[in-house]
Amino acid sequence: MRFAVEAWDPSYGASVESELNESAAEVVLDVERPVQSWHPIDPDPSVRPPAAVLFVDGVRRVDAQVWVEEQEGQASPALCASYAAGAVCCCRDGAHLLPPEVRRGLFSTAPEADDIATGAGTYQAQRTDERSGVAPGQVLSSALQRALADTEFAAATAARGGHLAPEHPGADGDLDDLLVLDGSLRGRQHLPRTIGYVKTHHSNYLPPQLAAVIATLGAGQRTPVFRIEAPWRRHTWYLRLPCRPGAPWAGVVRVECSAELPAADVVTLASRSQVTLGRFASAEYKDSRAPQNLYPIAGLERELRRRLGDPNLLYRALRRAAVREREAQPVAVA
Repeated sequence: MRFAVEAWDPSYGASVESELNESAAEVVLDVERPVQSWHPIDPDPSVRPPAAVLFVDGVRRVDAQVWVEEQEGQASPALCASYAAGAVCCCRDGAHLLPPEVRRGLFSTAPEADDIATGAGTYQAQRTDERSGVAPGQVLSSALQRALADTEFAAATAARGGHLAPEHPGADGDLDDLLVLDGSLRGRQHLPRTIGYVKTHHSNYLPPQLAAVIATLGAGQRTPVFRIEAPWRRHTWYLRLPCRPGAPWAGVVRVECSAELPAADVVTLASRSQVTLGRFASAEYKDSRAPQNLYPIAGLERELRRRLGDPNLLYRALRRAAVREREAQPVAVA
């Protein structure tokens, strides 16, 4: 019996679902070349890596599940969470962290929700609407994810803003940079010179005869560019990072960019991704999600999690704040 062991740590789930969901999205397959000419594309030797690569990512953590009292005997569930986003710039000066953004929020559907001040920081109230047929926990988790996405967008914008000196290759106005957002590009696809980096696969967007091309990719090779029309439009392609031979999808990532770009610009971005991303691919003995978990993203995640603060300290601070609020409430006298 022949078999292959994937390097991806199973505690993170699977990098590729055992059965990919067949996507119902309309797909345009001939963006770069006709369907009959689909085959693995080698890196273009004339394409040079950008002078600066900016990696953006975010992390989130629920510090406590709480209840917000609405009236006597009634309360609504809520989440107290910490989340952060930041960027790492890899350029001629090496790899360096740009100033990250750390936030804390109280996510609730209760109109009475208000900021919670603790000795370890303030959880700003962020009210969200209830959704019919959706569990409260899912509503709150989605609200937290939206807040994290907004913070990642702010980090991505700041990465090309005032944090860099004018002569820096990643500074605003310098076109020789590439912004890599960990995860889907949705909601941020208008950012210039930007790609989304998708490590895990849940859906199959290609017909069987073209999906078979993915399994034949060598290290550094990619599929031709195609376009997904729904539920939101974007150009995309599959790329295999350097890795040991193994399962058909080992080391395969999907890269996205804006659907509004001309085809020639999209192909340029795809070619740049080939000569750029593989340089940062992780090794099995250093990372349990190798090679897809790129070194700058892994390092950024560790630093952001550290900056979220000690979860035990924050939990105790929330408990003390809850007691303080109760003691401050006037006692009704009959």
